[in-house]
Amino acid sequence: MSNFLISDEIIQSVIEITKQAGAVIMDVYKTNFEIHIKNDKSPVTEADTRANDIITAGLLKIAPDIPILSEEGGDVSFEERTKWDSFWMVDPLDGTKEFIKKNDEFTVNIAYMQNNQPVFGVVYAPALDELYWGSVEKGAYKSFAGNSYTPIRVKSQLSNPVQLATSRSHPSPKMDKFLAQFKKIDLHPMGSSLKICSVADGRVHFYPRLGPTMEWDTAASHAVIKAAGGEIIKYGTNKPLEYNKEDLLNPEFIAGNLNSIESLN
Repeated sequence: MSNFLISDEIIQSVIEITKQAGAVIMDVYKTNFEIHIKNDKSPVTEADTRANDIITAGLLKIAPDIPILSEEGGDVSFEERTKWDSFWMVDPLDGTKEFIKKNDEFTVNIAYMQNNQPVFGVVYAPALDELYWGSVEKGAYKSFAGNSYTPIRVKSQLSNPVQLATSRSHPSPKMDKFLAQFKKIDLHPMGSSLKICSVADGRVHFYPRLGPTMEWDTAASHAVIKAAGGEIIKYGTNKPLEYNKEDLLNPEFIAGNLNSIESLN
C-alpha cells in the first residue's frame, strides 16, 4: 500500500471520478429529491449515496488494495483502521445542508492519506464548476468552468481589513471573542470545504472553525491548503489536524498561513 505513488495519471483519474460524482449530484439537484435524517441527525439525500457509489467504484478500479473511509460508506472499526498506512478519505457530498438549501456551495471531496496525513486531495464544486487539487509534491491548483489549472498560494501577509471565511451557521460567543482581536474584518460566509479552499487560493487570510466537523469534511481541502503553502492548526496549539483517530470528530481549528496563525490570540 505504501508504495502507491500519486502520478499525473492518478491525479487525472481522481479528478475524473470527482467530476462523474458531481454530474450525478447535479442530476439529483435539479429534481424534488427526498431528504432523510441519519442516526447522527444529519441530512442525507440520494445524491450522497449515488455519488458515493461512483467514487468507491472508481477508486477501487485505480487501486483495489487501498481501503476507503467514506462518510457514506460502512463503519470501519478503529482496530481495523489502525492497520492502514494509506487510505482514501471521502466525503461524496460535503455541504448537504447547502445542497438542500440549493445555494450551490457543496463539494465532492477525495483525499489520499499516508501515515494519517492528507498528501493529495481533490475538491470539486459541481454547481459552481470550480475544482481544486493539491499534492505535497506538485503544488496546488484551481480550475474554473473547465478552464486550465492555475497555481494557487495562501496569502503570505496579513492586511487590513483581515479577510475571513466563515460558516453560514449562527455566530457563537467564542467566535465573537476570536473576531474581536482584529481592528477591521471582512467576513465571507460560504458553505462546505470551499471555505478552506478560499484560504488556499488567497481570497481570504483565515478560516476559523470553532464548531464541530468530521475528518472527511477537511481531509481533501487540507491537502490542497498544505500544497498551497498553508496549514490547518488545532485551535489554541501549533499542531496540524490529525486523521484516522478513534473518534473521527475534528477539534476546533484555524486554516491559514502558519506565520499568520501564530500571530493570533
